[in-house]
Amino acid sequence: MAEGKTIKRAGAVFVEGMGAAFATSGVLSQLQGRIFGLLYLDPEPVSLDDIADALDQSKSNISINIRGLVDWHLVRRVSVPGSRRDHYEAATDFWRVMQEIMERRFRWNLRQVIATCDETERTASEKTSARDKDRRFVEQRLAALRQFAAGVDAGIEAFSQGNAVSPDLMHGTPGKKRRKS
Repeated sequence: MAEGKTIKRAGAVFVEGMGAAFATSGVLSQLQGRIFGLLYLDPEPVSLDDIADALDQSKSNISINIRGLVDWHLVRRVSVPGSRRDHYEAATDFWRVMQEIMERRFRWNLRQVIATCDETERTASEKTSARDKDRRFVEQRLAALRQFAAGVDAGIEAFSQGNAVSPDLMHGTPGKKRRKS
């Protein structure tokens, strides 16, 4: 009997801890973290109604938040034989989840930075009356930012493909051999 209470308390600690972790991610909400935590520690798919009851939330609030988790591949909807209700289970392939997050969240932003640098450089080169010194300064700054964004993008690409992410790759010099000290 005491063992069941201990497991239940441990589950509550996990659910609240995941809520706190998700809330500070900048990507997902505290409630989404709590939903994920609840589902992750449950060996069976859980209905929307049961999730709402367990977390003391409205079914509509759970439904809205679970859609975001499904979009991020953290939770998937599954069918349960004999039930017409929606049931959900947590993802367990964290590499796939992280690949999705890196691809959808960060690579898109990096590509926006690179495109902005390219457009800014094109615009700056149109103005022939601009001082060469000022234009060179802007071009150098844009090149440095573009190189950084391209390096991080290459690192995310390597990670997504299961390859090593080396400092040389991140600095835009893939395959470069470093001398041993």
